[in-house]
Amino acid sequence: MSHNPIRPWRNITRRPSRQVMVGRVPVGGDAPISVQTMTNTITSDVKATVEQIQRAAAAGADIVRVSTPDQDATRALRAIVAESPVPIVADIHFHYKRAIEAAEAGAACLRINPGNIGDATRVAEVVKAARDHGCSIRIGVNAGSLERHLLEKYGEPCPEAMVESGLDHIKLLQDNDFHEFKISVKASDVFLAAAAYQQLADATDAPIHLGITEAGGLVSGTVKSAIGLGNLLWSGIGDTIRVSLSADPVEEVKVGFEILKSLGLRHRGVNIISCPSCARQGFDVIATVSELEKRLEHVKTPLSLSIIGCVVNGPGEALMTDLGFTGGGAGAGMVYVAGKQSHKMTNAQMIDHIVELVEERAAKIEAEAATATAPATD
Repeated sequence: MSHNPIRPWRNITRRPSRQVMVGRVPVGGDAPISVQTMTNTITSDVKATVEQIQRAAAAGADIVRVSTPDQDATRALRAIVAESPVPIVADIHFHYKRAIEAAEAGAACLRINPGNIGDATRVAEVVKAARDHGCSIRIGVNAGSLERHLLEKYGEPCPEAMVESGLDHIKLLQDNDFHEFKISVKASDVFLAAAAYQQLADATDAPIHLGITEAGGLVSGTVKSAIGLGNLLWSGIGDTIRVSLSADPVEEVKVGFEILKSLGLRHRGVNIISCPSCARQGFDVIATVSELEKRLEHVKTPLSLSIIGCVVNGPGEALMTDLGFTGGGAGAGMVYVAGKQSHKMTNAQMIDHIVELVEERAAKIEAEAATATAPATD
């Protein structure tokens, strides 16, 4: 919010970490927390995969992961990388040669799972391919596929087993003098994942990729991810995130940004603050917010917008947002600009009018930013 001061109790101190590059996207250090998703198309279908990547990127995805289970997939990867607007992570399981092929095809990062990638010799070959082709690596520990010796040692998936798996694999990479890696310790159980990530954060300075794996459908998965990732991010842990949903990958990106926006860690697009509506509402709040969300999806500039059905909380919320509309009576309400009453507007014209105001304000902010960063001329 441009006119709202930063309050100390909102600050989050992020855990210090090394920085690695995933293509052109920095992860860790002082880089913004990046948002990832994963395609669910058949990778060998280049057209469908690229179209899904482009939709995810348009929604804000910084990085997209693509599964490469076979040679058809790695053969298609070269064309996918060439057409992708964002860096591509190749998801590798079971066969280390797929990782080598993915590196050769131009993947920006290789995701490898310690539980199923193979022995130290195979890992060394993957490291050589990553180094030769400028790839980073993500060590992707998963509670559902831990190494057998760790399951025998601990009896079940637990935070200690997951962190030990990750640290063992870190040592394998470091023994090969490879340091361009990040790491994740995912589980579908929120408590297990959170505990593992907390232990991991104390054990390494590597950038951390956050995720609650196999979280569920759009509603249940969003709730689990918001609780698990939100708590970790609030405590300063996490350099890149993926929200795992049984839903369109675009929804994963949206939820990821909403989690970061709610914590003040990333600001992108319009943040709509709206009431749940009740008998006091002066207009149909639910339908209005639904329509505004659709019509404002294209706005990337960070802006806050309050849509409140009546004057009980409306004026107070509008004081803290860039733009606002509060329901009144007789088919009209009050428009607020920069926290102040500006003018009245009929309910019938309100949506079009707010879209116009948001677009105008976004354009002005973008123009001012461009002027501020333009090189000086004689």
